[in-house]
Amino acid sequence: MSLSIGIVGLPNVGKSTLFNALTQKGVPAENYPFCTIDPAVGIVAVPDERVDILAEFSKSIKKIPAAIEFVDIAGLVKGASEGEGLGNKFLAHIREVDAIAEVVRIYEDSNITHVSNKINPIDDIETINLELILADLQTVTKRINNIAREVKRGDKAEVAENVVLVKMEEVLKAGQMASSITLTEDEAKIVKGLSLISAKPILYVLNTKGGKGGSLASPLGQLGGETSKLPVVEYLEKLGANWVIVDAKIEGELSELEKNDKEVFKKELGVEDDGINDLIKESYKLLGLMTYLTTGEDETRAWTVRQGSTAPEAGMAIHTDFKEKFIRAEIINWQDLLKAGSYVKAREQGLVRTEGKEYIVKDGDVIEFKI
Repeated sequence: MSLSIGIVGLPNVGKSTLFNALTQKGVPAENYPFCTIDPAVGIVAVPDERVDILAEFSKSIKKIPAAIEFVDIAGLVKGASEGEGLGNKFLAHIREVDAIAEVVRIYEDSNITHVSNKINPIDDIETINLELILADLQTVTKRINNIAREVKRGDKAEVAENVVLVKMEEVLKAGQMASSITLTEDEAKIVKGLSLISAKPILYVLNTKGGKGGSLASPLGQLGGETSKLPVVEYLEKLGANWVIVDAKIEGELSELEKNDKEVFKKELGVEDDGINDLIKESYKLLGLMTYLTTGEDETRAWTVRQGSTAPEAGMAIHTDFKEKFIRAEIINWQDLLKAGSYVKAREQGLVRTEGKEYIVKDGDVIEFKI
C-alpha cells in the first residue's frame, strides 16, 4: 500500500533537514513494490518493536517493518496560491500526497534567516494554511463556474454538486480549512474529486534545536518538558490539531554514527529524544493505517492496511489472490503468541482463533491466511 506524507513549510524552517533525517531510517527498496526512484521521496520504516521481538521469537532469517513514503515538497512562500515563488509546483505536488507534515520552526538561529525576519510559529502556520485555503477557493470557484450552465438547466447531478460547492466556497471565503466541514458520504464523494489541499489531514511538526546548546525564541520559553506552555502548542490544541516536536538537525548531524554511539552522543548533547520516531508513528496514524504481522523462520513482517479492514482486504497486502480465494484466517494477538511460547502451545490453549470473511483485523494481530 503506497500512501504518502508531503513535507511542507516556509523556506529555512528545516524541511530538507527533516527529510534527510527521515531517510536515515529508510528501508531496502526491493521489499516494497510501491517504491520510487524519485530522490525527493523517502521510503521510511515505521518503528515497531513487535517486529524485532517476533523475529527473535521465530528465529526469522529476515525481518521487514511497515513503511510509508515521505515527499520533500518545494518550499512555500506567501502568494503561492497566485503563483509566487514555486507556487504552482508546490500546489501540484501537494495535491498528490495523502496527508501533510507541516514543518514549523520554533528556534532562533542568527545564521539561518527566517523568511519573515522573525520567529513566530503561529504566524507561519496561518501563512501556510491561508495559501492552502486560497488555492482551494480558486479550485472550487472555477468548478462552480464550469457547471453553471448545467445547473441552470436543472441537471440533477450538477445541481447536487453545486449545493456542496457553494457550501465549501463559503467556508473557504471565511478563511477556514476545507477539513473543517462535516460532509455526508455523498458530499464527500463530490468533494474528493477536487483534490482539495486543505481537506487533507495535517500533522504539525514543531522543529526545535534542543540539547545543552539549543535555544528557543523568546517568548516561546524553554522546552524542558513544558511544551504545553508554548503558545504555538496552545494554539494547535485549540484547533484540535495533531502535532509533534522534533529536533531534525541532531539526527542529521549524528547520521554517520553507529546506533550505540549515536545514543551516547545524544546524551552528551542533552538530547533524550529527537522526536523523529514519534513523527513517523503519528504520520502512520494520520493516514488511518494499522499493522498486522506474519512470522516464521523465513521472515517476520509488518503489513500495512487501513483501519477497519476485513480479513480478506488485509490479505490483499500480501497478494491480491488472498481476497478472491480467501477461505479463513488463523489469528492470534502477538503478545498471546509470545506468552504461549509457540504456535503449538497457543493452539492447545485455544488462543489461535479461526475467523471468516467478516472479521475486522486488529492492530497487532498475527495472521496466517488459508486460501
